[in-house]
This record gives sequence, structure tokens and C-alpha cells, in this order.
Amino acid sequence: GERRALSSRRFFTRIALAAEYIPEKVKKAEKKLEENPYDLDAWSILIREAQNQPIDKARKTYERLVAQFPSSGRFWKLYIEAEIKAKNYDKVEKLFQRCLMKVLHIDLWKCYLSYVRETKGKLPSYKEKMAQAYDFALDKIGMEIMSYQVSVLTVLAVGSYAENQRITAVRRVYQRGCVNPMINIEQLWRDYSKYEEGINVHLAKKMIEDRSRDYMNARRVAKEYETVMKGLDRNAPSVPPQNSPQEAQQVEMWKKYIQWEKSNPLRTEDQTLITKRVMFAYEQCLLVLGHHPDVWYEAAQYLEQSSKLLAEKGDMNNAKLFSDEAANIYERAIGTLLKKNMLLYFSFADYEESRMKHEKVHSIYNRLLAIEDIDPTLVYIQYMKFARRAEGIKSGRTIFKKAREDARTRHHVYVTAALMEYYCSKDKSVAFKIFELGLKKYGDIPEYILAYIDYLSHLNEDNNTRVLFERVLTSGSLSPEKSGEIWARFLAFESNIGDLASIVKVERRRFMAFKDEYEGKETALLVDRYKFMDLYPCSPCELKALGYKDVSRAKYAAMMPEAVVTPSTPALKDEADRKPEYPKPDTSQMIPFQPRHLAPPGLHPVPGGVFPVPPTAVILMKLLPPPSCFSGPFVQVDELMESLRRCVLPETVDAAVEMITGKQFEMSREGNGPVENHAVANKSLKRPNADSDEEEDKGSIAPPIHDIYRVRQQKRVR
Repeated sequence: GERRALSSRRFFTRIALAAEYIPEKVKKAEKKLEENPYDLDAWSILIREAQNQPIDKARKTYERLVAQFPSSGRFWKLYIEAEIKAKNYDKVEKLFQRCLMKVLHIDLWKCYLSYVRETKGKLPSYKEKMAQAYDFALDKIGMEIMSYQVSVLTVLAVGSYAENQRITAVRRVYQRGCVNPMINIEQLWRDYSKYEEGINVHLAKKMIEDRSRDYMNARRVAKEYETVMKGLDRNAPSVPPQNSPQEAQQVEMWKKYIQWEKSNPLRTEDQTLITKRVMFAYEQCLLVLGHHPDVWYEAAQYLEQSSKLLAEKGDMNNAKLFSDEAANIYERAIGTLLKKNMLLYFSFADYEESRMKHEKVHSIYNRLLAIEDIDPTLVYIQYMKFARRAEGIKSGRTIFKKAREDARTRHHVYVTAALMEYYCSKDKSVAFKIFELGLKKYGDIPEYILAYIDYLSHLNEDNNTRVLFERVLTSGSLSPEKSGEIWARFLAFESNIGDLASIVKVERRRFMAFKDEYEGKETALLVDRYKFMDLYPCSPCELKALGYKDVSRAKYAAMMPEAVVTPSTPALKDEADRKPEYPKPDTSQMIPFQPRHLAPPGLHPVPGGVFPVPPTAVILMKLLPPPSCFSGPFVQVDELMESLRRCVLPETVDAAVEMITGKQFEMSREGNGPVENHAVANKSLKRPNADSDEEEDKGSIAPPIHDIYRVRQQKRVR
């Protein structure tokens, strides 16, 4: 009994281990996703694995997928199709509720319509439900270039109405589709014409003429629309900016499409229609570029401009609608993909401030400050500025107090608060107290000390400035390696307002502070006494020989981004400082780095590219049909070459005929006799490049007796 129980336990343990088995490729993919949650190659491995699993097991993967890529219609569609396959219709409808209104993806909406058509057929109100679903789809994605199929299916759906409703409903769908640029608009127009003629031939002519101009306009725009959309990868998941050439190309193409919609290609005067078409373009763009804050901001800006334009024209309802929609764009951005993007929070706050919704602005800033893993310093600074603008200096002080209590805040808040007091309340003493308060907390940060020094220098208070220098440099709170720029500023201060003895004294103290570094380089320290801004008493090569290092410039370069430090135009160098220039390779002939995924062996000796095709071969490849045209049979080259190698060619015609037919060669007695046939046979065996007297052969052969060409020529002569 014990043995049987033990064996059964082992059996079930093996089953459990088999059930929990995770393939190695999945483990590697999970590891990649820990490093980069947006690794699409790793996600594709997990998706393929999920598609081979039961939905109850794969659902967790699908949920992770749509949580990571909430705007990807393709991934939502994969998840929904898996649930439909398992006939979990309750879950399918909940998934559609989660994604359908947010993701205006044509394939996702077609999936929704297909689901409604297949699952609601037994309901008594099926026809009405279908018509409503298609009408709803047209409202949301009717401006899609690929919406022809949806329009046709809507016609069929509303065609099931009662007779008195059917004609009006079908006509409305047709008329709406025929003025909307889309692929296959010509077929939709032909269907509409036939429909009108089937109802009333006399009335049809007038109805078609009334719509003809708008249809021609839409057909013209449809061609442009197709050209503009060509090359856009609309199924790409939205990932953070990668700064790759491919991404830059896609961004440029999307912005080109949006700009095309803004140019009003339909040439309509309806500002509401123009705005809706532009916003549809932005919505399509955001499905792919949702992590790019500039797209969200530009979309909100466009809605704000359209709202003001409509308000000027007196259309207050649509003006308010677009104004609220602009706020909704910001809300969607900071609520989904860009939850930590301060730029959008600040622009959203400014937008609500312009609408005089101050309480909303407070909630926006507090919402951002509630995020724990951010640096709130800049948030507090902008919050203080808003509070001062909207509610006065006292409100700004309240925010400053809140910032001081936040342990994450850095020294910049004190500088902002002090300068705000100085410039707005004109109270130097309050600003001075704030700087002093900050000095107790940030006395070891050179940037804060320099900001305090700049403030005192601006007030032209020599004594207080000198006292501050002495306090900072002798207190010991500032480490020697951080005090280099402070000493440089102290020397510059004494050079401007002090006497020579004071200058020499500061130089000597500075040398003692950096004795190990400047031992034997006393002359290098002398440069700082005489320099002014970017003017130096020595040439660059002499400065280099002296071992001079400009502390302030090095600090500035370290603080600024690389693009700012490195100018676009090369700086002029001193003749003596120029390095010898060596020959450089010609990069114009280099092929682009295009590594192939899973490349076969022998494709290229160096991994990461392919050989460019020779120009002659390129011309030949253009003349040949594409590889997709050939579907077989495929020749096994190795076996063919081996057969040719083993093949023994006969030396005479008789032997060749006997090899092919298995019979001995017999001379034919027809035509011009055996000599002619033998000559022809011999000629066919000759190689095309072999030397031959073709002219003599042609002369010896008599022309045919019944030559149609010669008969026609003779008739023309007669």
C-alpha cells in the first residue's frame, strides 16, 4: 500500500512538473523583458507560446501584453480572437468595452463587427442590433481609408429595416460614403447609382447629379490619401522613442499625413469637418507614436485653435466641445502612456489655467507630485510660479513651504523662491533669508552657492559677497574637489573690485587649496587673473603647455547636453594647435548596416550586411519577373550538375539518334532529299558560337515552293 501511494505521488509530481515546464526560449524572452519591457522580439516569442496554450493559461500573457501596449489594435485583436475561439463571449464583450473606444484600429473594429454578426444572430432584435453596430462603427472609423467594407456592410445591415425606413437609411449611408475619401470609392458610387435607379429612374438622375460634384472631389482626395498613407507602418506597437533612422522616417511620414489633413484637401468650408478629419489622423498616429509627447501636445493645440476659430464664427457648442476634447487629450496622455512626462503635465496645467480652472490646475500638480519615483523639484518650481500668477505671492509661499517639507526636493526650489520674493514682492530681506536658510541645508553644493553669489553680486553688495566667499571656503562644508569654481569666482570678484594685494592673496590661498594639483604650475593660475569671458592672455597651445584648465568652462560643459556643447560648425583653431590631417576613407560608397535575421551560412563573410549587386546584374534583375511569380518546380542544382558531369555525348548524329530513340538512323526521302535533312541535323548539333559558313549554307538551300510572302510581293508588283 505504501509503495503504491509513493508511486502515485511520483506520477502526479511528474505531471505537475510537466505542466509547469517553461521552454528555454520563453525564459530568455522573460529575461530580456526584465531589461527592456518593450522588446518586441521577446514579446513575439511569448505571443507564439500563448497561441499554442489553452486560453486559461495564456490569458495572463495576453493581459500583460495589452497592459504594456494598450494602444495596439493588433495585440487587442489577438487577445479577443483567442477568447472567441474558446467561446468565452462574456470576456470578449468586456474586452471590447475596454479597448474599442480608445483604439480606432480598422482591423479591431472589423473583428468587433464580425463578432456581433456571428454571435447575435439568434436574438429577436438581431437586425436592429447589427444596423446600430455598423452605424456606430461608421461614426468612429468612417474616415478610415480602408472603410469601404464597413460602408458596404452597413448598407446591407440597414437594408433590413422596414420599407419606410429602409430607403432613407440606405440612402444616408451611401451618400455619406460617397463623399468620404476611401479606397474603392468608385465601386461604392456605382452601387449607389444602381440603388437610386432601382427606386425611381427619374428621381435618380437628380439625386446622382446633386452628389456627383462631391463624389468627384472625394475621389480626387482618395488618390492623394492613398499616396500619403503609403509606407506608414500602422500595425507597429507604440514604444518609447528609439531614435533610430527607421523611427525618424515613420515620424516624418506621420507628420506629413497630419499636415496634409490640415491643408484641407477636401477644400471644404466646414471647420468642424476639417477638425474631425485632422483629429482622426492624430488618433491613428497616436496608436503608433503614443510615447511621443509632441504628438499629444500638437493634437491638443490644434483642438484649442479650432475651438477659438469656431467661437469667433459663433459656433459656441462645437467650440466648447473641442475645448473639452483638448483637455481630454491631455488627460488621456498623462493617464496612460506618459504618466511621468512633466512636459505634458505642465502644458495641461497652463491650458486649464487659460480656461480659469484653477482648482483643476492644483489637482494636476498634486497628481504629479503624488508619484513617488520622480524628482519633484521642477514640479514645485512650476507650481510656485502658477500659484504666484493666479493667487498671489502668499499662495506661492505656501507651495514653497510644502516643497521644503518634501525630502525629495533639491536646492533649486530655494533659489526660485528667493528670486520670486526679490522680483515680485521687491523685498531683498526675505530673499536673503531664504538663501541663508538654503545655505544651511545645501552648503556643500557648489551650484547653490554660485546662485547665492550671483544674487549678491546683482545687488552690488561687496561686503556681503566677500563674507559669503569666506564663510563657504573656510567652513569645511564644501569639499576641496568641489570648491574649484568657487575659488575661480572669488578671484574674478577680487579682480573686478579689489586691489592688487587682495588679488594676490586670493591666488595664494587658492594655490594652497590645490597644492597637489598645481605644484609646479603656478603660471597656469596666473591666467585666471587676466582672462575675461572668452579672452585669454595666451594662445590655446600655450595654455595647453602651461597645464591650464578652465574650471568654469569644464563645469559648464559637464552640466550642458552634448548637443549644446558641441557646436554645429567647427571652431576655428589656432594654426599652431591644428593636428596633422590624415587621409580619410571614402564613406560615400559604404553600404548601410542591414543585418539579416537568421541569415543562412555563406551569405556574407562579415556579419551585418550583404554585398551590393553589380550594376549589370541590377539591370537584369529589373527585367526579370519577381521571385514571387515562380512557384516551381525547383531544380536541385547539385544533382543536375552531377548528371551533366556524368553524361557522355555521342560523337555522330547516328549515335545520337540511336541513343534517343533506340533505333538506327534512317535517311528521310521526303523534301529535298537525304542531303538536306542530314545538313539540317548536323547544323542543329553545332554549337551556337562555332565557326560556320552560314552565308554559304543559306545560298545553297532552295527557297520553299509555296512561299506566301513571295506570292504577295508579286501581286503588289502586278
